[in-house]
Amino acid sequence: MEEKGISHNNSLLEKSKPYIAMVCLQFGYAGMNIVTKVSLNGGMSHYVLVVYRHAFATAVIAPFALVLERGIRPKMTLLIFAQIFVLGLLGPLIDQNFYYLGLKYTSPTYACAMSNMLPAMTFVMAVLCRMEKVHLKKLRCQAKVVGTLVTVAGAMLMTLYKGHVINLVWSSHVRPAHTTSAAAAAAAVAAADKDWAKGSILLILATLAWAAFFILQAITMRKYSAHLTLTTLVCFMGTLQSIVVTFIMEHNPSAWNIGWDMNLLAAAYAGIITSGIAYYVQGVVMEKRGPVFVTAFSPLMMIIVAFMGSFILAEKIYVGGVIGAVLIMMGLYSVLWGKYKEYKEQEAEIPEVIKGGNNNKEMANTIVEDHDHLELDEYDDVESQRNAVELASRVPNVVISSPMPQPPMLAMEAPMKGGRV
Repeated sequence: MEEKGISHNNSLLEKSKPYIAMVCLQFGYAGMNIVTKVSLNGGMSHYVLVVYRHAFATAVIAPFALVLERGIRPKMTLLIFAQIFVLGLLGPLIDQNFYYLGLKYTSPTYACAMSNMLPAMTFVMAVLCRMEKVHLKKLRCQAKVVGTLVTVAGAMLMTLYKGHVINLVWSSHVRPAHTTSAAAAAAAVAAADKDWAKGSILLILATLAWAAFFILQAITMRKYSAHLTLTTLVCFMGTLQSIVVTFIMEHNPSAWNIGWDMNLLAAAYAGIITSGIAYYVQGVVMEKRGPVFVTAFSPLMMIIVAFMGSFILAEKIYVGGVIGAVLIMMGLYSVLWGKYKEYKEQEAEIPEVIKGGNNNKEMANTIVEDHDHLELDEYDDVESQRNAVELASRVPNVVISSPMPQPPMLAMEAPMKGGRV
């Protein structure tokens, strides 16, 4: 009885591990948004932050890639190198710079809400690239299309409408550092509104680049299966590209200065936690529970950031942002529901195919056994027996195999998926 109880507890713990891992991961992502926001507000250049972040990520992932994938790396070709080069442009360079700049102009909660558009944008790109087919007569396809439209509507609402400020109990006790005149306050509000619209556009562009990154990554991983090595190369390529862009855009040499301060914490935290550990955790969970399970936790990050931001940064939450975030979450789960149903349909097709293959194989083996019995009884001489066995061996064993296609929208078998590169 006691052994059964221990076995039940162990089974429950084993089933809970993916949930615990993904919840902890969302706290890690939320912390990255808060720490990065503080660093950017403190004057750190987002160009320099991207360079240091991916330098940390490369240094952390490279040793694991060298040790764990020794001897199994595919041959590097010109096409794969070109794809890695473009991945470095889309992820570390374009996505991260636009995301950090949008985060600087808006707020962590707003940036996380915009990031929930990722599955819908990836779905649209997958359809355009003919990686996914849309059958409008099927309910799951209708859910994906409607979810995409609702997600876009939520993003547009968040961009064009702010509304009144929602006063939270704990944030109302936080006072501004200094007071200003009415005219200065009005000018500051107008400038903030302008920056808010600019930040919204930057976040949408960043999410588009992120979606394109996932599509190209899915294509690259078909030919380059060493996932840790691919992650290391993309981070290293992104670091080199970011250095070039930073030299062009950032003319102040002092911007590269970094000490034992929030800037170092932001770069190290983002590089090690959200570009290193997160890759591994997402990969393990995705291998066990599938990509849909991993993506479904992304709205939790927005909720965590909203509370952390209001506590730590006294962040203002607007009515338009809340309504838009709710629409984006509804659209997100509509798309994910459609992908989940599609994934289950594809999963259900495999046992039927295998079962059919096994039935054919059993039938063939029965024919062989009956043939052996008849022939060996009928012929007594060795030559006749040999001919009978030879004839029986010509009956084929039918084996039918059918690879299960992966959902293109979330084709993230390696940890590059769910957090930002």
